Amino acid sequence: MTDIQTFEPEGRAIPYVVEGEGPVPLVLIAEPGQDALGVVGHYLAEEAGFHIIRIGYGPGERSLDERADDVMAVIDHLGLDHTWIGGHGFGGTVARTTVAAHPDRANGLLLLGVEDVDIPLPPVIPVLIVQATDDAVTPVANAEALQATAPERATIRSVAGAGHLFPLTHIMDTAVFIEEYLDWD
Repeated sequence: MTDIQTFEPEGRAIPYVVEGEGPVPLVLIAEPGQDALGVVGHYLAEEAGFHIIRIGYGPGERSLDERADDVMAVIDHLGLDHTWIGGHGFGGTVARTTVAAHPDRANGLLLLGVEDVDIPLPPVIPVLIVQATDDAVTPVANAEALQATAPERATIRSVAGAGHLFPLTHIMDTAVFIEEYLDWD
């Protein structure tokens, strides 16, 4: 298993993991308290050749803007100019906040289980939404409403019969949707 590293800008401890050395990086942000994206990220790095950066949460309460700043601090620390940025549940909300504040640094946005928040999609950037059909925490209606704001560039892929933790329970479905959409084979 890959070691967790910690970046400490301005005294904040931000845990992160780097896997794979693919040509285009993908930043994944989990929900606080769990990492349903760990195995998916590992698969994408080891089997599909992606450069995966998984960013966690340091101790203490942080606003969405501060969490987005933490994500950008790690991205800058790793010397990445552009990357896909994504997350699961609340991690996706952090990803949306990050991309909204820094659209020039994002190649695209990946959302796994969309929260109902008022964060508009930035223009031009492609958006992949992976949504479980039986998710009671982040229901399908959230994904459909977000896609309707940018139907020409937002795509939904559905994980049939899965609940909110679908990246953990339906690993291959989730990973294949990401891999195929980004077409890095």
